[in-house]
Amino acid sequence: MGIAGTDVAKEASDIILTDDNFTSIVKAVMWGRNIYDSIAKFLQFQLTVNVVAIVIALVGALAIQDTPIKAVQMLWVNLIMDTLASLALATEPPTEDLLKRKPYGRTSPLISRTMMKNIIGHAIYQLTVLFTLIFAGHKLFGIESDLKAQLRAPPGQHFTIVFNTFVMMTLFNEVNARKIHGERNVFKGLTTNPIYCAIWISTFLVQILIIEFGGHALYTEPLTVEQWLWCIVFGVGSLLWAQVVATIPAKGLPKGLAIGGGEVEPETANILTGDDDGEPHEKRSGQILWIRGLTRLQTQIRVIRAFQSGVDRREQSLSGPSAARLREISRQLKLQVEREAVRSRSSSKTSHTAEAHSRGLRNSKTPEEHNEAVSSV
Repeated sequence: MGIAGTDVAKEASDIILTDDNFTSIVKAVMWGRNIYDSIAKFLQFQLTVNVVAIVIALVGALAIQDTPIKAVQMLWVNLIMDTLASLALATEPPTEDLLKRKPYGRTSPLISRTMMKNIIGHAIYQLTVLFTLIFAGHKLFGIESDLKAQLRAPPGQHFTIVFNTFVMMTLFNEVNARKIHGERNVFKGLTTNPIYCAIWISTFLVQILIIEFGGHALYTEPLTVEQWLWCIVFGVGSLLWAQVVATIPAKGLPKGLAIGGGEVEPETANILTGDDDGEPHEKRSGQILWIRGLTRLQTQIRVIRAFQSGVDRREQSLSGPSAARLREISRQLKLQVEREAVRSRSSSKTSHTAEAHSRGLRNSKTPEEHNEAVSSV
């Protein structure tokens, strides 16, 4: 077809294969869905951490005139939430399960009701644990309270436990964020992503160093083995709580919880239905199919014309039987396209005539008018 015909084919296509392998279409679909899911996983994890951090900072400022999680500690939490979590969740490889579910629609919300259920559910669990530790943790562990500590007082174990528990719950909730469609087995496919495992383990080890050796710079106090175990238990509780949240049906939740959905633009709707007035109308599937068929036919005509122009240029350099054969092929292709165009126009007129008759049948008010419309059909 020449360069011009190839460009026309590229413009009319949705997917362009560069390796002459049709299995690449399946891989393209898998990677497209995987990228969409990776964005949704990161949003689910990030919004949960944001909600908990904001509520803790607000309640702490109002109730105890201090924040249990200091600014330097919040920087470390933000590093976990943004940089490391994005690297971990965005490196999930695509799986065959992506092809077993329905594709996302153009107006599907980015944050579904299932994701919002997980965000709210885990935020409630984390806030309940943190508020219990803030206001009663010193009694539960038998340590000195930091609720009424002086402004420049050295760090204590009370708020260190609060900070460490928050990080542990965030880390284990990062495992829950790998699944966004209500799956119960959050560990499925975990070993197939070494980057995720390396980031998770590295974050856990750095947290140990911060707690044990951070000192006054990071406002932490070394914890005992028992206190560490309790912090880890609260973190593992996020995994168990995820099973409780999974039992709540997402279909019973209000549709308003879904965020990020959109409407089809009027220009796009007009192209699909063939209307230019932009007014609300009833979509007719038959008419849409005819318009799509005409669009494809116009594309074919453009391809044939580009092919014919290439043939003409090629014909100038040929002579004898080769040139005659090229002219014959070009003429046959042109006649075939013209016949298809005539057949499509006649079928389109027939479709509009039948639609007008059916509209007359629907608008008839008396039996006589109805019989007259039927007889005319």
